[in-house]
Amino acid sequence: MLNSYRDILSIPGAWKFSLAGSIARFPMSIVGISQILMVSTLYESYTLAGQISATNIVSYALFAPVLARLVDRFGQARVMFPSVTISVLSLIGVIVSALVQAPIAFLYVFTAISGAFSGSLGSMVRSRWTHIVKTPAQLHTAFAMESTIDEFVYMTGPIIATVLTTGVHPMAGLVLTIVLAMGGGYWLLSQRATEPPTSAPTDPKPKGSVMAKPVMIALATVYIGAGAMFGAIDISVVAFTEALGVKSISGLLLGIFAGGSMLAGLLYGARTWRFPLWKLFVGGVMFLALGATLTSFSKTIIGVGVILFITGFSVSPTMINVNAMVQRAVPPLRLTEGLTWMSTAMNVGVSLGSALAGQMVDKSGFKGGFLVVIVSAWTMLAVTLVSIPFLRETSRKRRARLPMELRSRRLGLGRIWKRRPESENTQSMASDSISIHEGDPASPSLEDQLPGVRKEDVESGPDADIEGTTDPAADIGDGTTDTAAGDGTNPGDEDEKA
Repeated sequence: MLNSYRDILSIPGAWKFSLAGSIARFPMSIVGISQILMVSTLYESYTLAGQISATNIVSYALFAPVLARLVDRFGQARVMFPSVTISVLSLIGVIVSALVQAPIAFLYVFTAISGAFSGSLGSMVRSRWTHIVKTPAQLHTAFAMESTIDEFVYMTGPIIATVLTTGVHPMAGLVLTIVLAMGGGYWLLSQRATEPPTSAPTDPKPKGSVMAKPVMIALATVYIGAGAMFGAIDISVVAFTEALGVKSISGLLLGIFAGGSMLAGLLYGARTWRFPLWKLFVGGVMFLALGATLTSFSKTIIGVGVILFITGFSVSPTMINVNAMVQRAVPPLRLTEGLTWMSTAMNVGVSLGSALAGQMVDKSGFKGGFLVVIVSAWTMLAVTLVSIPFLRETSRKRRARLPMELRSRRLGLGRIWKRRPESENTQSMASDSISIHEGDPASPSLEDQLPGVRKEDVESGPDADIEGTTDPAADIGDGTTDTAAGDGTNPGDEDEKA
């Protein structure tokens, strides 16, 4: 299992930007709980604390996609260096305002600015992986590893923040946030060798939003449902343990949930899968909905812990598949924007789920909270099932410019490729792409290059999408070796065995 991860981390510069990105992502899991604990302690108001935290989330949700679009256009370092600096300075403003008991308006203003300029550094890390990996399997493993890191960050971050804020000083959590944002953020952005390329100055500016695509709307809606489910689970588990008189166990149960997701992410990313991406995604959402439903039927700590652990096994794989679907749905130069929209949808969902579950817990106890979990999960599944046509279409998209050897295997032409004389293959392997020159009698036709394949079946041009082929540099990490037939089999396997 470790060989897959060793393979991607041995790529020059990979472990450095992944580690830097991991550090830079910790503030996401620390800042919210730190603000709540600090404000509730110094201002003695949980209502104000919740409003300040919500201001940060809403501000992030509104402006993160805008920052991501600028990043895709002008580059990560050029946009995010000043952005991270502004965010950090605003957090310092929050600390100073709270320390001197400034008017509440200052807390709102500085919090809003900090959230608006924080950006989604996790999406930028995934964009770097897409830029440097060489095969779909490597990208699949990289996305799996980053999702596992996300789980670790969100599992340990709140614990660290709570210990520092309650045991050291009310400001300690936000101070740690500033240190990690500067250290990890600046280190990541300084690594220019792995930074994805931007569009050329002469290229036309992108028009419209990537969210105009039906599949992106569907994925974002699913993420809102998933976020609502996660937010409701947090509130419901706390209420459940409090009702049993063991509120201190709530952190352990949530850690078990995250631990199951972490383990599943590692296992899922360690191998390649021969099923079409859309089937993996739908199956993961279905399993997640079923597991979430079971949480309301157990009345013991052990029972809920076991159910949460098993349910967690579908979380990371589902998140990995969403990132992979986005990678295939949006143009390469707008990938950061697409991934950031997913992060924004997740944050919006968490806020909605927490708010609704909190109200239901006040009215009906922990059973009301788990009802929000169930409704969110099945809403997410319903959206997924309705969106299957868009998911299937996106899952089958491939890039047209492919290495000749890779294309021949994908089309089941392994024997033809292997029997061709070496002299005939030299030029094709050197160019690593298919050339179609209309009207040039000296240039071989597509039919000559790929016997049995009609030229009209393939759109010419570097960005044309076709079915049944996989670009090792731009394809997603679903691990499928062939999806043209939709059955998850590889027509080239028999040829290679022969």
